[in-house]
Amino acid sequence: MDSATIEQMIRTGIPAADVKVSGSDGVHFEAVVRSASFAGKSTLQRHRLVYATLGELMGNEIHALGLRTELPDSA
Repeated sequence: MDSATIEQMIRTGIPAADVKVSGSDGVHFEAVVRSASFAGKSTLQRHRLVYATLGELMGNEIHALGLRTELPDSA
């Protein structure tokens, strides 16, 4: 698994999101996701939205994903 693939999957699942994913070992990643769709949602709800974009990869190909979910500066 690579960072670019994860970024694309999140962008596909959360259109117009600004996504940055890093991780060099192929199983542990860090992601920052900014999206207006997070407005009014708790941190847990935001994380679940992101995890849903990755489906069964979570816990399998992606062993760990550290997440920071934010609203865009203009939101």
